[in-house]
Amino acid sequence: MTIVQTPPEATDIPAGFAEKLEKAVQGEVAFDDYSRHLFSRDASMYTIYPLGVVYPLNADDVAATVRIAAEHGVQVTPRGAATSLAGQTVGAGIILDFSRHMHRILDIDPEARTARVEVGVVQDELNQAAAPFGLMFGPDTSTSNRATIGGMLGNNSAGSGSLRYGMTIDHIRALDVVLADGSTARFEPVDEKEIHRRAAAPTLEGSLYRELPQLLEDNAEAIATGFPPFWRRASGYRLDRLADETAFDLAKFIVGSEGTLAIATHAEVDLVPKPRHTVYAVGHFETTQQAIEATQDSLSCEPAQVELMDKTILDLSRQKIEYADLGSTLVGDPAALLFVSFAGDDLDALMTRLDALIAVWEEKGHGYHTLRLVTAEQQKSLLKVRKSSLGLLMAASDGSNRPLAFVEDTAVPPERLAAYTARFAEILDDHKMKAGFYGHCSVGCLHIRPFVDLSKPDEIVRMRSVAEKIKDLVKEFGGVNSSEHGDGLARSEFNREIFGDDLYEAMRHVKRIFDPNNIMNPGKIVDAPKMTENLRDAQLPEAVGFRTKLDFSVVDGMRGAADRCMNIGLCRKSTTGAMCPSYIATREEEDSTRGRANALVKALSEPDPKAALAGERLHEVLDLCLMCKACKAECPLGVDMAKLKSETLYHYNEEHGTPVRSQIFGNIRFLNRIGSTFAPLSNIPGKIPVLRKVMERTIGIAHQRPLPTFRFMNLIRWYRKNGATSTTPVTQGTVNFMADSFTSFSEPHIGQAAIRLLQDSGWDVQLASSGCCGRSALSKGMIDEATAKAKAMAKDLTENTVLNSPIVGCEPSCLYTLRDEHTTMLPDDPNVKLVAARVQQVEELLAVAIDEGRLVLSPDSWLAGRKILYQGHCHQKAEVGTAATVALLKKIPGVQVLDLDAGCCGMAGSFGYEKEHYDISMKVGSDRLFPAIEAEDEMTVIAATGTSCREQIFHGTERSAWHPLELIQEALVASNGKERNADNPVR
Repeated sequence: MTIVQTPPEATDIPAGFAEKLEKAVQGEVAFDDYSRHLFSRDASMYTIYPLGVVYPLNADDVAATVRIAAEHGVQVTPRGAATSLAGQTVGAGIILDFSRHMHRILDIDPEARTARVEVGVVQDELNQAAAPFGLMFGPDTSTSNRATIGGMLGNNSAGSGSLRYGMTIDHIRALDVVLADGSTARFEPVDEKEIHRRAAAPTLEGSLYRELPQLLEDNAEAIATGFPPFWRRASGYRLDRLADETAFDLAKFIVGSEGTLAIATHAEVDLVPKPRHTVYAVGHFETTQQAIEATQDSLSCEPAQVELMDKTILDLSRQKIEYADLGSTLVGDPAALLFVSFAGDDLDALMTRLDALIAVWEEKGHGYHTLRLVTAEQQKSLLKVRKSSLGLLMAASDGSNRPLAFVEDTAVPPERLAAYTARFAEILDDHKMKAGFYGHCSVGCLHIRPFVDLSKPDEIVRMRSVAEKIKDLVKEFGGVNSSEHGDGLARSEFNREIFGDDLYEAMRHVKRIFDPNNIMNPGKIVDAPKMTENLRDAQLPEAVGFRTKLDFSVVDGMRGAADRCMNIGLCRKSTTGAMCPSYIATREEEDSTRGRANALVKALSEPDPKAALAGERLHEVLDLCLMCKACKAECPLGVDMAKLKSETLYHYNEEHGTPVRSQIFGNIRFLNRIGSTFAPLSNIPGKIPVLRKVMERTIGIAHQRPLPTFRFMNLIRWYRKNGATSTTPVTQGTVNFMADSFTSFSEPHIGQAAIRLLQDSGWDVQLASSGCCGRSALSKGMIDEATAKAKAMAKDLTENTVLNSPIVGCEPSCLYTLRDEHTTMLPDDPNVKLVAARVQQVEELLAVAIDEGRLVLSPDSWLAGRKILYQGHCHQKAEVGTAATVALLKKIPGVQVLDLDAGCCGMAGSFGYEKEHYDISMKVGSDRLFPAIEAEDEMTVIAATGTSCREQIFHGTERSAWHPLELIQEALVASNGKERNADNPVR
């Protein structure tokens, strides 16, 4: 029977509790309904509503929170990135979010190979800081770009490298902790003398050193015989390690305790040498079972790791732009890949071992093809898909039918893995469940997630049956029920049966010693509720239907589109990709795609969802979304927050009216056309400080931000005067160039370059300049206006252009609106469908022209010998990727092209102009983009496809950026012996 939890009301908060916290804590405290909802979920299948959230600024804040919570009998649950898959980071009391403020790397000692960090630091950020010393943190989780060290401590995380580096417990030297009464302690290895000294203290810490040694002595036999024998274990309390270590070490002991014994605030961790080289053999197999059966022969070659990925993951990766590159490197259509790595400093030795592995596979008949991936560039697409396997599998969800983590973390000795997996599959077949398979064959751990619909009671019963049978199967094969993801709410219920009564009672005694009043994340590891309580989807009320303006053709409509989020937290990554720029700037949960999606789920679950969409608190949560669309491409589940925000803004405007500034920006083409008509006079107000201040006070345009320059000789005038004709014969037919609102009136030289290049390539170029695509209006929630513009443009492009002729443009945000947003505004309009199918990248047409010799680029242009640093537009990345633009730039003779992975520029159209968003806009740009450009010398050429990107780059670095098509024109002009662009080529 599923127990549905009602969200706590404000009256459930103990009297005076919130006030005491707010006075005692230097960080922030939140008790509002939206914050509590956002922190009621992690990456598991569970939901528990907390009373409130504390964002500690330092260890003193943590101690104060625990002390006040203890005084009022309130539970405390520590939380990092909340990527926990078993429900460890949800709880009914106070959530302590360490990721917002406590993420400093305090010290790295390269000689001692140690680091001292606050526990909110992200694993990849630690690795980046350690990399200059040739070091890294050994445990390699697939969530390393957002998982915190504190979360890894809580779970005893491992990962693909555990065959070599073990688990988190093997890399902990010392921990600063807060105990259950709010007192603090330092846990580290101590000798017998130090144990007696500490035990003499009349404190909670003293009781640990008095009572735990006696507990070990009293339960010696249970400890020696009760633990599962397999080493890769993340379950229960590690009394075996406490008993076996030469020194009494409470730091290692609380690793894997899931915040139930003490809360770590600082960690001193070991670092390991980072191998200079890693090489991979990627075996292609016709069945998953065949791939698993190759594990033992692979291990005989002493690899660093042996990893599995099945067809379910591979097929899903092909559907996402972010991960599609892997498919182009595979041979045939494998049902599974087994990839084996060798790591070290001697590349020749690694290649010898790689060859030996492949020879073994050939001799034993393993697989039908093997790829060798030696360079980082060759390996990039494989590793990206591997690290995103969980998210890709989640993307296969259909409404509330999702792949769930409840038996996904078992592990058995690798020599028994093939037989175990076959039996596992039989259990799934018996219960008519499908699942995806991937994981760490080298250590006998496979992540197998069956699809379950938790909104259906009979499927919950079936899920429990599978969990019980797999638990028994694990025991039969000498394995462990949790090997790296912990117990949480999913597995703790079974711990008495797994460990036996004596050992389990010893663990309960441990909990009482550390936490006499049971406030430290209770209900995990010992004394847990049933695994079927507090289930996420079972708690959602039935969605109330209402008519949306945009097309949300999914189960449960708009709420279903938001509820696709399974909280895996990829939107919190900060070192790669563009998602999510505002979270990177603020580190606030509500500023992540995950936070916004969960906030929308709450609003759309209200009795009157239309009214909830117009609420001020929800508007505040969505406010910093830049609508960059990075989530559409980089979120494996495809949560499209830009679309969701547009719909929400529409309902907000219906209730509150459309702000004047939104109306101005939403009709940007009209504004730009007027500006061009009266240029250069129209440019004067933007250069007078007093008038800029007036504009800031009246319509909210930041006075610091330079305004675009309007051009009297705009693209439309130029085309009518002399752009429609060309001396090159037409050989390729007609192409339609989209005269967008920005290229046309502020940067016509870019449009001119594009048109001339197309004409020189043999195309008859027709200028499509009849109106606006509606992108700007849509971004302000002006959906009716945007729809009217979309309908008119689609009609014009269908009726007044050559049938099936390509439609191209220079500004990605406008061009790709024709094939994305137009189809969501007008899903049944035949003109929209016809136009969307004709949209192409101008780069593709020009690349073909160069390859066929219709365009000839000179080896003697001023670009030869230079580096081109290229920043792709976020909408371009989301819709088609940057590959075509990069490939075109690489055709310029003698250049080196670097495709920057520097995230969103932060400008995001009108966002960077708005006074309340200006600082965030600049902070986003300052994260990776500005430093990457500033690190280059003046000879490096900067390129960017988006007008917003070019504006932001100039404002933030005082370096001008070229549009890539301008650079092609520069090389082409030189080859024809003509005068090149009069502008300074280095700018």
